[in-house]
Amino acid sequence: MTSKIKVDNINKVSDDSNIINKCGTTITLGASGDTINLASGASQTGFGRTGTVDWITTPKVTGDSPVTAVTGKGYFLNTTAGTIALNLPAGSSGDIVSMADYAATWQTYAVTVSPNGTQKIGGTNRDVTLSTEGQSVTFVYVDAVQGWVNTMDSTSNVRANEYIRATGGSPASGELVGNYRVHTFTSPGTFTVCATALCAAYNVVDYMVVAGGGGGGSGFSSGGGGAGGGGTRYFLNTTCAPTGGAPGAPLNGYGSPTPSGTAITLTATPYPISVGAGGTGAPITTPGRTTGGQGCSSTFSTVVSAGGGGGGSESLCAPIYTGAAGGSGGGGAYHPSTTGSGAGNTPPTTPPQGTAGGNFGGPSPGDRMGGGGGGSLCAGQPGLPGVPTSLRGNGGDGLGVPNAFGTSGEICGSYYYFGGGGGAQCQYQPRGAGDVAKGGLGGGGNGSSNDTPSPNISEAGADNTGGGGGGQTPTAGSLTGGGGSGIVIIRYKAQ
Repeated sequence: MTSKIKVDNINKVSDDSNIINKCGTTITLGASGDTINLASGASQTGFGRTGTVDWITTPKVTGDSPVTAVTGKGYFLNTTAGTIALNLPAGSSGDIVSMADYAATWQTYAVTVSPNGTQKIGGTNRDVTLSTEGQSVTFVYVDAVQGWVNTMDSTSNVRANEYIRATGGSPASGELVGNYRVHTFTSPGTFTVCATALCAAYNVVDYMVVAGGGGGGSGFSSGGGGAGGGGTRYFLNTTCAPTGGAPGAPLNGYGSPTPSGTAITLTATPYPISVGAGGTGAPITTPGRTTGGQGCSSTFSTVVSAGGGGGGSESLCAPIYTGAAGGSGGGGAYHPSTTGSGAGNTPPTTPPQGTAGGNFGGPSPGDRMGGGGGGSLCAGQPGLPGVPTSLRGNGGDGLGVPNAFGTSGEICGSYYYFGGGGGAQCQYQPRGAGDVAKGGLGGGGNGSSNDTPSPNISEAGADNTGGGGGGQTPTAGSLTGGGGSGIVIIRYKAQ
């Protein structure tokens, strides 16, 4: 015979308060203010869910993918290292599963959620992608018609941001280079800071702002000047120190640049970005001869880099088409009474955004060479007669930075260069075809030459380097020595 205890109420001995009370068909457990616990390892049935889940506080990572979800559970999904796939369980009415963006990285590496078998998500038997930064969602299984229905969708996490979060440029979410994100603008756009970093020091960003290079000058019998490179302003920390020339190469008397400039401290606001176009090459016929066109400026916040100065064009008398001033100055062209180079670092900045162009070296018969355009670090070389080929009116070298700042610019070794000056145009040179004045590192275009047996034409500055165009000769037949467009690069600590 089974033992029974028959009571309507169970009371505490100490104060006679109810522990269990039955009144009619209602059974009350505990008294007001009590907490009812299940023993460790015990489970309950029949009470139903309250619309919430039990969160698993050990985040799932890419190596755990695919994650097989269990009803009644919530999952923190960490996609810092890659995407994660999550498979929903076979659902029955009232089942519930939640998931949240653990590291605010779903916009970079998304989560793919798959239904079980032929079941549906939102009425369709297809996978869904969760790719919003800081997103969290809750799915409840309703019926066979709609399957899992999303009942809650948050698109932000309430958190203090350890690092900057921003969009803009290419890629829009920034390229992860080491522990930094790099946003590159090759055309006008907007750099939008969504949230600043918790650490104030992280809000001071590194940047390169490079203006468009100038257009090369022209000559009809003698040397036209190479154009100046676009002004290059920068702020770089010691882990990304710039250089002035190819690693191990001499800097032609110029030291390494100072790795400093105007510090920009970001706030949560949009920053319009302008990227300067290159200047046009000077006309090669008269009338209409002018100095090469000025490059256009580039801007980020309060930082403005000036366009490179156009190269000077040959003139036997007035008017004189001297090299123009700019971020870096244009080189001088042939004229009987002036050397005609343009000044660099115009308007002036600290540290300097560029250098001067090289002078025309004088009317030496048979060996007339224009001056090279100034580079953002090294001045253009003068077009002196009778000197070795390596010193003939070459454009000045631009500023070089290591690849931790991205891979834009002209590569040389492990450095990428910006703002190189254009090489000058040279008169007839019996040194062999192709023996031309060189453009400087950083996208500067080579100058043209009337060398025999075959003349050659000048080169344009490379786009998105701010390189100056090369000086051009009449045999080109068209404007070939245009400047290269500029670039804006923004870099900040991301992890």
